[in-house]
Amino acid sequence: MVVRMRHTRSHTGNRRSHHKVKNVRVSKDESGTPHLRHRMNPKTGKYRGRDVVDVIGKASKKAAKKKAKSSDSKK
Repeated sequence: MVVRMRHTRSHTGNRRSHHKVKNVRVSKDESGTPHLRHRMNPKTGKYRGRDVVDVIGKASKKAAKKKAKSSDSKK
């Protein structure tokens, strides 16, 4: 099938001009560590000055789970 109303290259380029990738927006915490906007800081677990996730607790829980799994595989 032949396209009846063909778009020129310039018309296609004009339409695609809004498809460019934008730079990632980065915010800084009170401590000065950068993180993505509207997301908690993965290192501190804080968002807008509040503790959202207990990062230390999660890390210790993960380490205990890994240790238990390695001790089970040795048996």
